Amino acid sequence: MFERKGTRARFALNTRTRVTVLIAVAAIYLLGVFVWGLFMSPDAYAVHYADKFTPPGGKYLFGADFMGRNMFFRCVKGLSVSLVIGVIASLVSSVIGLVFGVASATAGGRFDKFILLCVDCCMGLPHLVLLILISYMLGRGARGVLLGVALTHWPELTRLVRAEVLQLRTTHYVQAAYRMGKSRFRVAWDHMLPHVLPVYIVGLVLLFPHAVMHEASITFLGFGLPAETPAIGVILAESMRHIATGKWWLALFPGLMLIIAVILFDVIGENLKRLLNPDSGNE
Repeated sequence: MFERKGTRARFALNTRTRVTVLIAVAAIYLLGVFVWGLFMSPDAYAVHYADKFTPPGGKYLFGADFMGRNMFFRCVKGLSVSLVIGVIASLVSSVIGLVFGVASATAGGRFDKFILLCVDCCMGLPHLVLLILISYMLGRGARGVLLGVALTHWPELTRLVRAEVLQLRTTHYVQAAYRMGKSRFRVAWDHMLPHVLPVYIVGLVLLFPHAVMHEASITFLGFGLPAETPAIGVILAESMRHIATGKWWLALFPGLMLIIAVILFDVIGENLKRLLNPDSGNE
């Protein structure tokens, strides 16, 4: 009996292994959708008027829309477009947040007050309204959405990075580096950036779902990607014209794919936080 229990314990997965497997499954799904949609031929979701409004079934897994286009392939392509914009915008926004956070806490003084003022101004405005204004000013389209999302998602990460650097400034090795004549840039590069990287990585991953959701939101409202682009926001906006007539699949499946992608990004971010946190990383 004891040998059997020992064997079970030997094969039992600890928390770290379970978390790693969960992150890997979520990442494989998102990467698969990303690559599949990126290299998908437009013929997969081409127009077939004879099949318009075909309900979900054998030939059309997610049904067909008002132009007879395959909703399954169109949803995969649309989610891939949203992921591309979300990834690029999150990377740009996270780099802005990292640079501003480290520079603000390292320089201090008026520069620190100026960065905090910019953070308060951005966070004081309704996020979606600010996104729409920036996107509209930049001519909408992919460039407007990309820059709008990138320029509005950095304040929270800036605050987190700044708080970490402020704690590091008082440590003995940082004070010793200053007394040895090292510049502020050198101290920030050698001693502060390595310590804030875990916070930055988790913040970057958690920015992805916000970026994807906001891109879909402003596109749905008509201030984002153009109607000819197979994006999730465009598909959902088109479905609103026909959902009252019983064409439920036009909104259900793209909405589910968007929600699943956002939840998986959140799962990856939260579990990465557990792995990188010293208190829970060794469970």
